[in-house]
Amino acid sequence: MIVNLATQKGLTFCFAESCTGGLAASKITDIAGSSRVFLGSAVTYANEAKSELIGVKASTLESFGAVSEQVAQEMAEGALKKFGADFCISFSGIAGPGGGTPEKPVGLVCQGFASRDKKQSRSLQFRGDRLKLKERFALSGLFWLLEQLS
Repeated sequence: MIVNLATQKGLTFCFAESCTGGLAASKITDIAGSSRVFLGSAVTYANEAKSELIGVKASTLESFGAVSEQVAQEMAEGALKKFGADFCISFSGIAGPGGGTPEKPVGLVCQGFASRDKKQSRSLQFRGDRLKLKERFALSGLFWLLEQLS
């Protein structure tokens, strides 16, 4: 549906992925014809990759942490610029089983959206094991992209 809608509207999109490890891109590339509208995904798992590949500021990472709406927003904006796409969704979260804190528990995902005229971020909380969480993180971002395209 995302690929068809983007194709109909003549729009392109990309992703900036951390906790999903390329899963969102994999789901899109499972669809024949996706290369017409999907430009790629920057899998930036390490903080250094977030900074060097898509321009997340070290000061943002230091102030808010990798799993934050601020970092997710900079990821989306940086990948949008790097790929030259019309839309970008980013993913940064904690899939566990470790790594969570009371403030940022396992199952937290921060997502960013960027287009030429709109910027938005959000935080969502899910339950499940690592693989289920990655799946839920990716699908929630794909549904958000579909919403933005509609």
